[in-house]
Amino acid sequence: MLLTLILLQGFSHALAANHGSHWTYKGLHGQAHWSDDYPDCRGQAQSPMDIQTKSVQHNPALPPIEPQGYRSPGDGAFTLLNNGHTVEMSLPPSMFLRGLPQTYAAVQLHFHWGSRGQVGGSEHQVNGETFPAEVGNVANPAYDNILDWLKNIQYAGQKVSIPPFDVHELLPRQLGHYFRYNGSLTTPPCSQNVLWTIFRQRARISASQLERLQGGLYSTKVANSLPVPLVDNYRAPQLLNQRVVFSSFPMGSSAYSAGEIVAIVFGTLFGCLSIFLTIHFVVKRIRMKRIREQKDVVFKSSSSRAVSGNSQRP
Repeated sequence: MLLTLILLQGFSHALAANHGSHWTYKGLHGQAHWSDDYPDCRGQAQSPMDIQTKSVQHNPALPPIEPQGYRSPGDGAFTLLNNGHTVEMSLPPSMFLRGLPQTYAAVQLHFHWGSRGQVGGSEHQVNGETFPAEVGNVANPAYDNILDWLKNIQYAGQKVSIPPFDVHELLPRQLGHYFRYNGSLTTPPCSQNVLWTIFRQRARISASQLERLQGGLYSTKVANSLPVPLVDNYRAPQLLNQRVVFSSFPMGSSAYSAGEIVAIVFGTLFGCLSIFLTIHFVVKRIRMKRIREQKDVVFKSSSSRAVSGNSQRP
């Protein structure tokens, strides 16, 4: 029941061309046989990978990823497609990315997921661990902009136009911490010209949102009398070989940026100061009240003695 999104895993400047020989993830045309028709799939720089953090090299020169135009993608509709291998959403040319060696235009995003009751789903792993985004009880409304339309693309080849929305909300909050390496497409033709960026922080979705991807979609066309569920559409990790994986952050560091850490520290200090001042003023008011009460008692006691003394005079 694990899910990894290509936006969570990273961005590439080349995307799978769903043409050529028929291929699947399992069976006679599964990933073990991709190289029969697509020679690049047996190359030395394949993706995805199991990133071993003990071998990662920190590169402080790597800048944060900065999506441009993601919050206001314009008025043009997005196209959502079931291509038989995944759910794919096209993106307008007004969206692009900074923080890479060049400025890259966004072309599309797509999803990878597992099946209900099974472990697996993400393509990239970290220290052998697969990631299900951050699945919890609270839904991420941004993903409903896509999930609400899945009923219109249940079968391979079906597509639907959907209203544009704030795509930035699909991403993790922290875009400054990521892994970077040279790899390939994770589907045929497995072209080895992809610069991968895998965010350290996971995106958030709810368990019920995940289940909407895991059920109700098929990798076969509507006319097929034996529909095949579209699940487990992820490739197994490939060998690192001679490549190096870099990180934009030192291993063992917080997932927060320096600015966020400063904000948290100042926020904590401000909160502590506010509590201290509140307690100080409360204690001061109580003390002043007690002093006034003591003065009042002394005054009344003195007055009482004065009156008593006068009453005894002849």
